[in-house]
Amino acid sequence: MNRIIRITAALALAVGLATGTLAADGAAISGEVKKIDEGTGKITLKHGPAKSLGMEEPMTMVYRVKDPAMLKQVKVGDKVTFEAEEAASGYTVTKMNKAK
Repeated sequence: MNRIIRITAALALAVGLATGTLAADGAAISGEVKKIDEGTGKITLKHGPAKSLGMEEPMTMVYRVKDPAMLKQVKVGDKVTFEAEEAASGYTVTKMNKAK
């Protein structure tokens, strides 16, 4: 019985680690800042595929930002990596960093 429990726990751990790795790989999106609108708290980003959002093709989109302070960290033309989520009100950037 103990052996079955250990095997089950090991399999659960392996599946959990693999799932976390896959989720992390698809979360970051590479893009370029095209427009910043501090008044509305929105940013226009030209980006590649965003698999975490179900977008397979490159595109340019307007996103809301979770924290308006993010807009002060970048300028038009900056290359960025970002994470976003879909909500009822549209897509929202939750994290954003200048690309290196």
